[in-house]
Amino acid sequence: MMKNHSLLVFILLVLVFYTGEATSSTKPHIIFILADDLGWNDVSFHGSDQIPTPNIDKLAQEGIILMNYYVSPICTPTRSAIMTGRHPIHTGMQVDVIVGDTPYGLPLNETTIAQRLKPLGYQTHCIGKWHLGFFAKEYIPTERGFDTHFGYYMGKEDYFEHTTLEDIYWGFDFQKNGEIYKPVFGQYSTEIFTSEAQRILQQHDPSQPLFMYFAHQAVHSADPDQPLQAPAKYVQRFPTIENEDRRMFAAMVSAMDDSIGNLTQTLIDTGLYNNTVIFFSTDNGGPPASFDYNYANNWPLRGTKDTIWEGGVRGTGFVHSPLLEKPKRISEDMLHVCDWFPTMYRLAGGNVSELTNLDGYDVWDTLSKGTTSPRKEILHNIDPIGNFSALRRGDYKIVIGNDYKGKWDGWFNAIGPVDDYNPPPLKPGRVSCPPRPANATTNCKPTEKPCLFNIRNDPCEFYNIAPWNQDLVKELQARVQAWNVTAVTPANQPIDPKADPKLHGGYWVPWVNLTQSRAIV
Repeated sequence: MMKNHSLLVFILLVLVFYTGEATSSTKPHIIFILADDLGWNDVSFHGSDQIPTPNIDKLAQEGIILMNYYVSPICTPTRSAIMTGRHPIHTGMQVDVIVGDTPYGLPLNETTIAQRLKPLGYQTHCIGKWHLGFFAKEYIPTERGFDTHFGYYMGKEDYFEHTTLEDIYWGFDFQKNGEIYKPVFGQYSTEIFTSEAQRILQQHDPSQPLFMYFAHQAVHSADPDQPLQAPAKYVQRFPTIENEDRRMFAAMVSAMDDSIGNLTQTLIDTGLYNNTVIFFSTDNGGPPASFDYNYANNWPLRGTKDTIWEGGVRGTGFVHSPLLEKPKRISEDMLHVCDWFPTMYRLAGGNVSELTNLDGYDVWDTLSKGTTSPRKEILHNIDPIGNFSALRRGDYKIVIGNDYKGKWDGWFNAIGPVDDYNPPPLKPGRVSCPPRPANATTNCKPTEKPCLFNIRNDPCEFYNIAPWNQDLVKELQARVQAWNVTAVTPANQPIDPKADPKLHGGYWVPWVNLTQSRAIV
């Protein structure tokens, strides 16, 4: 009888062991969190003394803080690079953003990361902002590899009403799996996106790997009539910020920080955390001093969102995971937003060598083990319409031409231009620049001659060293030209009045039937 009892206990232990193994995916869960318009100096792990971001800081400081990580200057191009691993000049997404009433999107011949992960067994979810086209249903997230989508198609909208004005057209834009979803009216975007993400995690079968692309609306401005919005409980956290707009912006950041804290806790509570990799990135630099009706802060970096200065393209980002072999460090390696595609594909068990036409590198070993990044060069952009470009190769960056006639070429804090630079106390995660010269605003005129900067020594772009380094200028100009030869024509299209929500019940929805269009052709 005793032997039978011991045998039964042994069998039960074996069953429990193997059942436990079966309930946990051998592939990591991947969470990609994308902030919108977050500035370099809008998080406290980079030194912000105005906006505490304890949840973001904890993940960053226990993971890998990325100090030389670059994104595109503006929204749609960065999102296209995340989805495809290809530079926007190779997908036609390099100029401006997709406006809601223009009939184009990320080309259908581009394979998204979600479409790559599905055959590897991943369940795929898209939460929040899309901004890669929706004029035809074939372009929406659930047709591009995502099992679900809960969010909006456009570039901006009201945080509570979920309506937006594009050019002269106004309508409601909130979608659930390709259908208009009205129950969210009156609820704050950051909070409802977080609740949806938590629900997905709580209901997820841990034996199946999960990919969640969580693209926050925060902290992008809404429509001009009320551009910055947050619940009162968040605004009340910042009584010492005198500027009302910056105070509201801080509240929006704080709401997003709470969101990330809640998401992380849910990963822990569901038992998914230990097998999860979290990527965090902004989509571009911040828009300060009322640029785009917003009050972000990139100081001491030069420039703003939608410029090719460091303040427009150096991205706030980190990677966090218990799977990192060497965590709790700051990486100075050069990384680009295109690198996430092959890196995530490799993590998911894919063979990166089988991927073709990528502009990104698999940088997992750089992140996890601390090996040197394979990336030596970053093309910030070539805009053939605005006639400006920028490229960094090693320590050196060339800037050719500018946007906005140079209006946003300077240095700004959240509320206006800054004419001096007093180096703050040196601390991990904070940019350190040399003393600002008296001619900082005049020594570079990129519409007249290319400018050259040593970004490692001068990340604030104070010193144009082109005049005495013409051989290097010519070398980098040749690299820009080499990239330009490979560029495709920008995909931008003119406004289509048929997009007007008045023609579609007051909703922003796909308005072109590609099947019928092809039949007519």
